[in-house]
Amino acid sequence: MLGYILRRLLSLCSVLLVVSALVFVLMNLVPGGPFTLADRGYSGAALENLERKYGLDKPLHVRYINYLTSALQLDFGNSFSVAGNPPVTELIARIWPVTFQLGLYTILLSFGLGITLGIIAAYYHNGIVDNLVTFVATAGIAVPNFIIATWFLLIFGFQNGWGVESKWIIGPIVPGGAAVLSWDYFLPVLTYALAPLALVSRYTRSSFSDALTADFIRTARAKGLSERFIMLRHVFRNALIPMITVLLPQIPNLLTGSLFIEVVYGVPGLGKFFVTSIFNRDYPMIMGLVLLIALLWGLTYLITDILYTVIDPRIRLGETKGA
Repeated sequence: MLGYILRRLLSLCSVLLVVSALVFVLMNLVPGGPFTLADRGYSGAALENLERKYGLDKPLHVRYINYLTSALQLDFGNSFSVAGNPPVTELIARIWPVTFQLGLYTILLSFGLGITLGIIAAYYHNGIVDNLVTFVATAGIAVPNFIIATWFLLIFGFQNGWGVESKWIIGPIVPGGAAVLSWDYFLPVLTYALAPLALVSRYTRSSFSDALTADFIRTARAKGLSERFIMLRHVFRNALIPMITVLLPQIPNLLTGSLFIEVVYGVPGLGKFFVTSIFNRDYPMIMGLVLLIALLWGLTYLITDILYTVIDPRIRLGETKGA
């Protein structure tokens, strides 16, 4: 197992290298640069000095090698577009806690409620609960989250006069501040959770339905085993593997933010900042955020493979059968 994990981590390093190279090249192939945007007004000597200061006047391959050398020392450069040109790592450390907490609460709600509803729907197959869960799952996947966010603003914000003014700046963004679970999280988390909740309940229902109709379940019932024992010992374990395969990769998406949710509710999170960095041609921020997302994806798939062996000890990772 340890050897497999080490090989996967080395493979992840190579993936990060390829991703960084592709993003770096594509980012610099776009005409213009971070200091040639119309709203900045740099030209002539000022533009040349800025490009020289940040190394943008050097050939592409030299800039990439310099970036890799610095990145290996955990120096991902300084932002071009944020006032004061703070380091990329410092900005991510300030911004990501907001998105991380929003994503964490979303995961707890969508996975907890979605798995519960999926199990109930599978157990009462083709019943009223099953049809209701299927309808909610279909609606949750079909309706975009920015539409749902707009509905929630109309219902809870303007029509009832409750107000949805966000206090996101207090807490996670302030250095040393501590964010707490409050009503500021309610609407964003509820909106953000509907789509993954629908997906979780749908795949949970499918996995449990397949497990409940398997031959070994009928054999277990014929032996007189209690329904509770069958559900916990046989159905749940056999249904987990297909669920993990589909559901765990949702976690990086939820932990890195949603542009639409963050824009509608005014959340100063990672998703909104990522898009802003792209428009501002903030090369160091783009590279830093892309590498963070790629790292989360790689670690998630590694954890998924490890969980396979925990759920089913018959699975052996990285082994091949002899001739």
